[in-house]
Amino acid sequence: MEKLVEKTIDVSKVQGLLKQLCKGLYEREEAVQLALLSAIAGESIFLLGPPGVGKSLIARRLKYAFLDGVSFEYLMSKFSTPDEIFGPISIKKLKEEDKYERLTERYLPGANIVFLDEIWKAGPAIQNALLTILNEKIYRNGDEDMQVDIRGIITASNELPPKNANLAPIWDRFLIRLELGNIKKFGNFLTMITDTKDVYEDDIPDALKLSKKELDQWSKEIDAIEIGPEVLNTIQLVKIKLEEHNVRINNSGNPIIVHDRRWKKMIRLMRTAAFLNGRNKVDLMDCFLMQHCLWGSPEQQQKIRDILTEAISKHGYTMAVNLSSLKKEVKEFQDDVQSEIHIAHTVSAEQLMPIHDEYFRLHKEDSKFQGTLVTIKQYRELTIGNPQVTNFYDGEKNLVNRVKASKGKKENTIIVYHDSSEMIYTLETRLIDNREIITKKPHAVVQKFWDERYQSLNSFITQQLQNMSENRPVEIDLLDKNLFVDADFASIVKKNFEEVATHLRQLQLSLEQLHFSYTNI
Repeated sequence: MEKLVEKTIDVSKVQGLLKQLCKGLYEREEAVQLALLSAIAGESIFLLGPPGVGKSLIARRLKYAFLDGVSFEYLMSKFSTPDEIFGPISIKKLKEEDKYERLTERYLPGANIVFLDEIWKAGPAIQNALLTILNEKIYRNGDEDMQVDIRGIITASNELPPKNANLAPIWDRFLIRLELGNIKKFGNFLTMITDTKDVYEDDIPDALKLSKKELDQWSKEIDAIEIGPEVLNTIQLVKIKLEEHNVRINNSGNPIIVHDRRWKKMIRLMRTAAFLNGRNKVDLMDCFLMQHCLWGSPEQQQKIRDILTEAISKHGYTMAVNLSSLKKEVKEFQDDVQSEIHIAHTVSAEQLMPIHDEYFRLHKEDSKFQGTLVTIKQYRELTIGNPQVTNFYDGEKNLVNRVKASKGKKENTIIVYHDSSEMIYTLETRLIDNREIITKKPHAVVQKFWDERYQSLNSFITQQLQNMSENRPVEIDLLDKNLFVDADFASIVKKNFEEVATHLRQLQLSLEQLHFSYTNI
């Protein structure tokens, strides 16, 4: 079994930090988890939702995750100026050194955590400077490039960027995109409105907070996280499925466009998730983070989830077992046995012949009793020695007699009680051929050959099951413990691996039933 490499990461610390960050927040765990993940990965997150759903609160809480956390928060408007975001011009520098430079210390370039609300209202000058910060973590301050120490940028709006406003470049820089709505569970809603805790208070112990030294060390180790072939295959398949989706005519108006830079950033995000979970390798559970990175409009989210689910469930963890070949071999074995021990035999037998699908006809030679047809239903209700009033009909299905009758002792006969006498009539029948299977014991030489064949197949399946147990990917046992992906997705990741094991056990059961069938004749 694969071993996990020791890391400097303390997973329990990350768990404790997330728990503290989420205290007092309701149904915002996913947003907090993704905000912390994006900050540690050095990426940005965009929150889409109406006012009052906690977007700014998440940003303020995130600041407390860092020992040296300095935050900058600003509500954009069309009148916002670069001075308000990046700092005012230094009059002293301008006068004494003739140098155009901003005082950035208490503004965006001097912060660690940045929250920009109503981001789409920012003017072009602000957007252009933000692009450089988002891309390279550099702010051009006058004639100097200033390296910023921004760990996470959270942006928010109650709308998507207007398509005609040339905002595509900055929209593409926000790696994670998450919709937030009002609290759905009524119990959570009541608890939230009655809770008196100050959610803006920094109540996170210093022992849980992350230091700059720690983050710098983690960054190097994150880059060393392995990307396994199953993850790369899944990413490739998802990319192909998205391209297929885009070329369909009915999707031409709303294609899912994902550029190369975005795929590269997603890899960094998944590496970070794997590292913070204490793993040295990205697993398929981490791939579900892509659902937050691929959509460009909310209506695309379900399609992306469907593509991810299909790719991961069908091409997830498995073992090198050629199930198709094995199934074919077992089926051929079954056919050989059945053809040898079972002999088909045809037997002719009389069967009552329905008339008009509703009646049986009586063979009658006398004319004293009128009526040649009796309904199938009434005949089947008759019993031997227990006369019941029965209706009889002529050939035109007219009721012509209503007398007592019972079933005869002889098969396919009816006794009619008429004029103080008992008349026995035979019902019309037809000959049908019934195919019967006769089982015969196989010859000793043939059975010996079958036994060897059974032992060989059974041993092979047992070996495959044992191999799956002993070489079970270590990731499978950790799937439901992912700090950033809902545990419900674990069943999708396990599906392919578990289905192979299920098919092997079913084939083994079929072999055992087959072995019993020819050894116990």
